[in-house]
Amino acid sequence: MTTEDHSAGLPPLTKHDFELLADFRYQIRKFVRFSEEVVRRHGITPLQYQLLLNVRGYPGRDWATVGELAERLQAQHHGVVALVSRCVRLGFVERRRSQTDRRQVEIHLLPRGEEILVELARLHRAELLSLQGRFVVPDLKAFSHD
Repeated sequence: MTTEDHSAGLPPLTKHDFELLADFRYQIRKFVRFSEEVVRRHGITPLQYQLLLNVRGYPGRDWATVGELAERLQAQHHGVVALVSRCVRLGFVERRRSQTDRRQVEIHLLPRGEEILVELARLHRAELLSLQGRFVVPDLKAFSHD
């Protein structure tokens, strides 16, 4: 038992707990692999898809800054700058100077990016629907003793 487990009053991990965690990671990996394969078949990279998805899906608006995208992608700022530049060259997104803060650059989807994103998001939604009941976060506090 780790110090964190002990201080939180959690019981030691059991064989069943490891099975739940392993199955959860397996389900995540299957979904990620599906995603990687489907986006490549559509001629873009997994990171390009994630960028487009996070621009369109940014909470409260349809654009995001590079810093916000770096956080959402869990990537380095300079890497996201390069990714945005590749997506600009492909006609997926554009950079716009913010109207409210001229120092800020907003990343917006272009029609070509929107089109490919909608098609890929539709395929991802169908895959997630097929995983309903399988892709469940284990209740870590409910882990029981063997």
